[in-house]
Amino acid sequence: MSFSYETKNELCRLPVQKLCCARAEAYGILLYCNTFHASEVRIVTENPNFAARLPRLFQRAFNLRFDRLPEPDQPGKRIFQITERSKMDHIINLLGYDPRQHTVLHINFGMLEEECCRASFLRGAFFAGGSITDPAKRYHLELTTSHLQASRELGVLLRESGYPPKSVARNGSFVTYFKQSDQIEDFLTLIGAPVAAMNVMTAKMEKDLRNSVNRRLNCDSANLDKAVLAAREQMEAIRKLQAAGILENLPDKLQQTAALRLENPELTLSELAEEFDPPVTKSCLNHRLRKLVELAKPKMDSEAEKTER
Repeated sequence: MSFSYETKNELCRLPVQKLCCARAEAYGILLYCNTFHASEVRIVTENPNFAARLPRLFQRAFNLRFDRLPEPDQPGKRIFQITERSKMDHIINLLGYDPRQHTVLHINFGMLEEECCRASFLRGAFFAGGSITDPAKRYHLELTTSHLQASRELGVLLRESGYPPKSVARNGSFVTYFKQSDQIEDFLTLIGAPVAAMNVMTAKMEKDLRNSVNRRLNCDSANLDKAVLAAREQMEAIRKLQAAGILENLPDKLQQTAALRLENPELTLSELAEEFDPPVTKSCLNHRLRKLVELAKPKMDSEAEKTER
């Protein structure tokens, strides 16, 4: 079951109550469904819960029945259709259109003055033309219609509601979409799907935590690599000083540092500093080891030259 399917199922559990909101939801469905013009309404869905909601919604919104209904328990695509002229004129009139003009060129904002009606209209648009990607994979919610002006004005409506979307034309359709998780969460909450919104939020938190852990592990790994390389360089320098008879003539503190490093090649600077009696600071230890490497450098450079020859 897809995330879109689950989200629409959650929305289908909302009751069909206030007349203004039922009409606004049906309006959103009409502008984003398969077909809506002066002579026909045609809505196609594979979601049985949405299919069960549609007759109740249109009865409440327009006080009419569909001319064509799918068979009960019909699998696959379910088709709802209105073609009767009197019913079409009734719908067009209630939505504030002039039957003599094109019915779907614009959104009638007069029907969406109340916040509850705006939310219902957006819910209807999502029912008919919306989809959302599983947030565990990526963040993407879109609303697709065949009506350019309706798509443009939906963008205006969303911006006024505080959810600035993006838009694109795709295969003859017009898509309004979000790619920011917080915008998707807010949109889903607005249209009545708080569980889906919480799932988006949870997925984002899990991704952020996973990324944070990965960054920490990568950082720790890089630091460990640096520590290993540094310890290897220090031990090589100490052995060069031993072989050259230089180490035994160095101050006691440097001899003690060299001895402890040779005995504990795997320890980090902080851990090695604790081995001293009394313990020394990490900065002090780093200074001593750097001194040993510097003293061995001429010897190491000289041997490197011999090797090249």
